[in-house]
Amino acid sequence: MYYTCIELPKRITYFSCLNWYPTFFDDIAARLLPIIPLIIYRLIENDAMDAADRALQVYSTFLHYYPLNFTFVRDILAYFYGHLPGKLILRILNILDIKKIPFSESFPQHINSSNAAMCPPLDYFATLLLGLVNHVIPALNNSSKCAAMGDIANNSTRAPHGKIQATSQPGPTNSSEVQKPYYQMQDPGTFTQLTLETAVIELLSLPVCPSQIVSALVQIVVHIQPTLVQSSNGLHGAPGSSGQGSILPTSPSGGSSDSLGATRTTPSVSGMNTSNFVSRSGYTCQQLSCLLIQACGLLLAQLPPEFHVQLYVEAARIIKESWWLTDAKRSVGELESAVSYALLDPTWAAQDNTSTAIGNVVALLHAFFCNLPQEWLEGTHLIIKHLRPVTSVAVLRIAFRIMGPLLPRLANAQTLFSKTLSLLLNILVDVFGRNSQLSAPIEATEITDLIDFLHHVIHYEGQGGPVQASSKPRSEILALFGRATENLRPDVQHLLSHLSSDANSSIYAATHPKIVQTP
Repeated sequence: MYYTCIELPKRITYFSCLNWYPTFFDDIAARLLPIIPLIIYRLIENDAMDAADRALQVYSTFLHYYPLNFTFVRDILAYFYGHLPGKLILRILNILDIKKIPFSESFPQHINSSNAAMCPPLDYFATLLLGLVNHVIPALNNSSKCAAMGDIANNSTRAPHGKIQATSQPGPTNSSEVQKPYYQMQDPGTFTQLTLETAVIELLSLPVCPSQIVSALVQIVVHIQPTLVQSSNGLHGAPGSSGQGSILPTSPSGGSSDSLGATRTTPSVSGMNTSNFVSRSGYTCQQLSCLLIQACGLLLAQLPPEFHVQLYVEAARIIKESWWLTDAKRSVGELESAVSYALLDPTWAAQDNTSTAIGNVVALLHAFFCNLPQEWLEGTHLIIKHLRPVTSVAVLRIAFRIMGPLLPRLANAQTLFSKTLSLLLNILVDVFGRNSQLSAPIEATEITDLIDFLHHVIHYEGQGGPVQASSKPRSEILALFGRATENLRPDVQHLLSHLSSDANSSIYAATHPKIVQTP
């Protein structure tokens, strides 16, 4: 439509009164917001740190209005972890509205510390984990808490640390959030997800190396039960209480006299004050210790692979240095009993406060594995590589206990399943190989349960789900067993003779002529 010279000024005056602008000018700010993070990514990627710092200095206030600024901060810290100078990290954190983010109280002083090489105290990491227990980990159901309270009321001889100080239920208050697992909470606006990702940002921003952070977290996990008990009641317990010894043994045998010796006690960890943790959580010491381990595994799974490698190294070190595995005076029977106590039913250790470093570390690894995406599970083999060479059935069982739960999860990832199974067979050869030299002879019948597990898991993988009467393993898996048995002792070969693809030597192969083939 064409306007006369008289009408045009009238229309301009009309639109100016309405503060109306053309669409391009009206949306230019919103269109520019997603571009600035891409520019910053490119600058950092090309080592233009000074230019990225200047860009953030100019646009940090503007980026407050970017709807994905929290995701941007988390992703850029994770993707370029280890390559960002401290000054740039502080500039990136300024993008966030600090008042609305639940950072730890001591976090600002740790990232602004003049001594960048000093790792924060254990109390900082423990408080971080407690926040995850209270706001991220799904709360235990009311029945378990009521049962715990009933047990305390009916059993006056139980140690005072079993009392529940708080009546409020920890965890998310939204019932729909409680029922969702973590990986289904995709909305970054929920307080649950915000708390978890804030903890991730804190750890990624600390000016210390991953090994220091992982070492601190693992140290908390290893000593969590005795630390909670001692900080709640003191080392000697409350007066008049029975059933709780004055010393907390770390030996998984629990009842042996030497496990109660002064040199085997687990003192409260220095630098960690957990005196009010139980009251702030509303759980018993036993419940809280398990949930803190679960929270630690979840938190580590959110961090970059550099942290995962350090976790495998630290976990292997703790297992190998455990005094009851390195003590040459221990008999095979004692070690077997110890492993069963620490691993097969770790709730025993939690109930009578004789938790073990190995039991806690294995629980941490399982919590960690459960939250890892499948494409990162191949890195889990590193922990077994650090444990080798395996020279005892006790360590063999620990390795199976660590990696065993992963195999059913890998049933649909044939290559990774085969690699993991091959790794377990290799450590089996380490102990029961033809050329293995053990300090004491071990009968093959000692590992019949491990053979049963291997039999079941390869049928599970062949079926692609729960084992049925018609389940058959894949021929490639049977060939893998065949190659491994060539290096085993004859008595162990006999236990695996049914898992062979040779119909002349295997009753199983002869009765299952149509073994599942890979298409």
